Amino acid sequence: MCKDRAQFLLLYGRLLTNLLNSREWIRNNKNCLNSCLNNYSGSFNNVQFMRYIIQKRSFTGKTIQKIIKIMRKKLSKKLAAAIALLISLTTIMAGCGGSNSDYDPLEGVETQTVTDDSGRGEVEIPAEITKIAPSGATATMMLTPIAWDMLVGISASPSSEQEKYLPEELLYLPTFGQFYGSKSTLNMESLIEAEPQVLFDLGDKKASVKSDMRSIQHQTGIPTLFYDGTLKHMAETYRTLGKLLNREEKGEELARFIEQTIKMAETNSAKIKDKDRVSILYGTGATGLAVNANASSQAQVIDLIGAKNAIIPDEITNKGGGTIVSMESLYEDEPDVIILTKGGPFKELKENEWSGLKAVKEDRYYEIPGDPYCWMSSPPSVNMVLGVWWLGQLVYPEVYNDYDIVEVAQEYYKLFWDYDLSKEEAKEFLANSYFKK
Repeated sequence: MCKDRAQFLLLYGRLLTNLLNSREWIRNNKNCLNSCLNNYSGSFNNVQFMRYIIQKRSFTGKTIQKIIKIMRKKLSKKLAAAIALLISLTTIMAGCGGSNSDYDPLEGVETQTVTDDSGRGEVEIPAEITKIAPSGATATMMLTPIAWDMLVGISASPSSEQEKYLPEELLYLPTFGQFYGSKSTLNMESLIEAEPQVLFDLGDKKASVKSDMRSIQHQTGIPTLFYDGTLKHMAETYRTLGKLLNREEKGEELARFIEQTIKMAETNSAKIKDKDRVSILYGTGATGLAVNANASSQAQVIDLIGAKNAIIPDEITNKGGGTIVSMESLYEDEPDVIILTKGGPFKELKENEWSGLKAVKEDRYYEIPGDPYCWMSSPPSVNMVLGVWWLGQLVYPEVYNDYDIVEVAQEYYKLFWDYDLSKEEAKEFLANSYFKK
């Protein structure tokens, strides 16, 4: 514990001056720093403040003024002024240093050549990889189970609901944004400053992936690799990541669980006759009318378990909730089952315009568990693996009948998130599906 304000200032000074080159120092001293903040910062959220500072590699004038304003309200004038000076000095240091545009992860190291799934031929990468970066949310989720400690940044900061299920160190990493989609916000400068040795793009294979990988690598100077992260290729990708990152044992463990999942679903799906295949509406958003339609990467689980997507779009989109439908069209399509993401109209379906749908009348509408990520997609990543077990048994309990979904969820959370999920927590996740009253 920090015993006096002088120690607090000393630690904070070290924190700020180490921001540019030592996340390890931050990890080793975060407990003491938080203790200091608890003692001397009054009631403002010290964890949030710490993260805000840690995630910033440099500060604009407006940012400095904002921090000073917060501190002046909560700290003594002398203490606030001293910390503000340290922040300003760190800003000057950062400004003088500039971005590390000359960073070359291949310079002076042994290298190897690999062939990724983009179709562009061989790519030269370091022989030993210890620092990696994701292309976006899908890649962040896939990389976390196998190499969270190698990540130098993530696509976006986890929400307060997600934090408890993820390694604490992820909360302090800088954010880069992502390559693709409506949230395409890749921050090249932050990415280069973090100095990853390899940039991984994992997910569905877009038509432009070959040129995209070349373009990103050209702009950043960082070797950029794409591997197929769809359900049917995910196991193979984890084995490849295991070899590249020297995590073969963990990669194999993850791959086997995924293969078990796929085999289980394919075996059970084959037992279902065409006339018995149910149609499922997968609704997202506040209205539930932004849907993941047929052939979308977001809706892979529906096909795999042997069901049909109730929505057949004129144009396929892989964007989450990318197909907008009307209530009138829902009554025409008349889905057998409705599944909705958290935050949607689940609780109001029997009292609003959804109430006349067959699935609502027959009480076959459910809310998808969503922590730390939606079990069905959004984004379509390793979360879908658990979604296969969940949706299969929910829709076809007489076919998917040889496992306990609570036990499967516990095994999954331990393997993928290193989180000990209790039975009570699992049942709470399932409260609006398996245990719906």
